Amino acid sequence: MLTYIKLILTAVFWGGTFIAGRVVAKDVLPFSASFLRFAIASVFLVLITWRVEGKLPKIDRSLIVPICLLGLTGVFAYNAFFFKGLQSIDAGRAALIIALNPVMISFFSSILFKEELTPIKIIGILLSVIGAMTVISRGNPLHLFQGHLGWGEMNIFGCVLSWVSFSLIGKSVLGKISPLVSICYSSLAGTAALMIPALLEGLWSFLPSYSGITWLGLFYLGFFGTVLGFVWYYEGIKKIGPTRAGLFINVVPLSAVVLAFFLLNEPLTLSLLIGAVLVSTGIYLTHTGFGKPSTQGHH
Repeated sequence: MLTYIKLILTAVFWGGTFIAGRVVAKDVLPFSASFLRFAIASVFLVLITWRVEGKLPKIDRSLIVPICLLGLTGVFAYNAFFFKGLQSIDAGRAALIIALNPVMISFFSSILFKEELTPIKIIGILLSVIGAMTVISRGNPLHLFQGHLGWGEMNIFGCVLSWVSFSLIGKSVLGKISPLVSICYSSLAGTAALMIPALLEGLWSFLPSYSGITWLGLFYLGFFGTVLGFVWYYEGIKKIGPTRAGLFINVVPLSAVVLAFFLLNEPLTLSLLIGAVLVSTGIYLTHTGFGKPSTQGHH
């Protein structure tokens, strides 16, 4: 029972990252926000890894490049796109686009790793894509072919591509070191890479001007959205398996839309609700449509 509560909370935490991200993006430039989020996360990840492993494990030389690539895709690129996108589009819309992550991972896994695409899974992928197009086009998908796609949406699509790359690279690493160690080291690598562009944005000169709400948002993103969410999600995978744990990813876009409505006064439009139902149904079918779904849900 505790496992299920933790997984529901994880999904809500991940939904909340869009609300916190929207708040932070109004105040903090994209690379600075990304750096501060993962500087906070890295401190906790190092402490947790040390406690669980008894030390910071040495990693094989052959894993250095893949771990750096994980940091560049899942931390550096994903978060730069995430905060840049959230400067201009609503949290709920962003969450429903990023909800394509598990679906796209399944699609590319079938191409690159020859994982089976069952008919149910294909239907799931199509439903999710149609749902996302409904949200992005505000209920008129033809608009997408008339140049109505904004930079905000394009940046959030960059998140999806970054996370798919992160997840596919992760498949080669996870067999050799634990998920906790890989996420800890990739977080450190990504944070180090983010430092230079954050400093070029003028991070030090802006630091004193950030409000308490901004710092709260950054802490939420670093601790609840990254560290606690990750640890609880992988605990869930260990306890009830990746297929059942993965189903909780359905809750992420829905919780984001609901939280954005209550906390940010974002409108609940018909196209948003229809898109949310289609995307969530698609994720559900994709996760149950074959044996071992991806364990990489968000972030």
